[in-house]
Amino acid sequence: MNQDSAYIGIDVSKGTLDVFVTTTGEVQQFLNTQTDIQRLAKHLKPLSPALVVLEATGGFERLVAAELFAAGLPVVIVNPRQVRNFAKATGLLAKTDALDAQVIAEFAQAVKPAIRDIPDEYTHELADLLARRRQLIDMIVAEECRLKQAKFKTLQRDIKAHLVWLKKRLKNTDSDLHQTILASPIWKANYDLLCEVKGVGEVLALSLLAMLPELGRVNRKQVAALVGVAPYNCDSGQFKGRRRIWGGRAELRRVLFMAALSSKTHNPVIKEFYLHLLAAGKAKKVALVACMRKLLTILNAMIRDQKHFGEMT
Repeated sequence: MNQDSAYIGIDVSKGTLDVFVTTTGEVQQFLNTQTDIQRLAKHLKPLSPALVVLEATGGFERLVAAELFAAGLPVVIVNPRQVRNFAKATGLLAKTDALDAQVIAEFAQAVKPAIRDIPDEYTHELADLLARRRQLIDMIVAEECRLKQAKFKTLQRDIKAHLVWLKKRLKNTDSDLHQTILASPIWKANYDLLCEVKGVGEVLALSLLAMLPELGRVNRKQVAALVGVAPYNCDSGQFKGRRRIWGGRAELRRVLFMAALSSKTHNPVIKEFYLHLLAAGKAKKVALVACMRKLLTILNAMIRDQKHFGEMT
C-alpha cells in the first residue's frame, strides 16, 4: 500500500455516516440509507483508496459495508476498542463524529488492518437468529428464577404463561436456524461435518458458521486468535509472567468452552490430551483452555480439508 494513497475513515451512526479522507483532510456527511451509500461509493471509487475502514456499530455498519464491498472497495470492519485505544495513544481525548472519522482514517493508515471477507446476508441472518436464541434462553432462565421466588398464585400463573410463550418462541427460533442451514448446501455440508465430532453440538456448529466465517480459511494460530484462545506472553526483562488468553469473540468462546467441557469426557482425542496436560502438572483451567484451542484447531482443519474427524486424528 502506498503511503500517499487515500485512507477512508467512516464513523457510522444509525442515521448518518461521517466520512474522512486522508489525502484531502475533508469530512463529508452522508445518510445511512441505501441511496446515499451508493452515492458515497461513487464518490470514493475515483479516489482508489487503499483502505475504507469503519467500526462495528451494533449492526448499523452492515449496509454500508456490504454496499461498498459490492462496489469493489477494500472495506474493513474493525473493533471500536482498537480505534479508541489508538486515539488515546495519540493524545486525542475529544470525541465527535467528525473527529472519530478522522481517527479511524489515521488508524487505517498507521495500522493497515487486514482485509477480510464481509459476511453475506445469510450469515448475518444466522448470527441474528443465534443472538435471538441466546436472548430467549436468558429470559427463560430469568423467569424461572422469578417463579421460584413468587409467592402469590396470580403472579405464578402470569410467569408460567410467559414461560410457555418463551419456550414456544425458542422452539420456533431453533426451527428457523435449521431452515437457514438447509437453505445453503455448503453450510449444510459443513454443519454435518462439524456435528460428527463428539462434544460438538448443534449450538457450537451453528455458532462457528455464523460467528466465524474465517473457519477453514485461516491457519491454526489465526483461528485461535480470532476466537480469543491464543495465549499471549507477559514478559518484561527478567520477569517471566504467565501466558494469558485475551480478546477475540467472547460469545463464540463461551460456546466453545461448554463444548470443551463435554469433549474432555466424551471425545477420546480431547480426553487423552486433557489427561496428558494434567499429568504434566497443568492446572485444570489451563488444560481446559488448551482443549478449547485443540478442538478449534481440529474443526478448522476439517472444514479446510473437508475431511471427517476420523481422518484428522
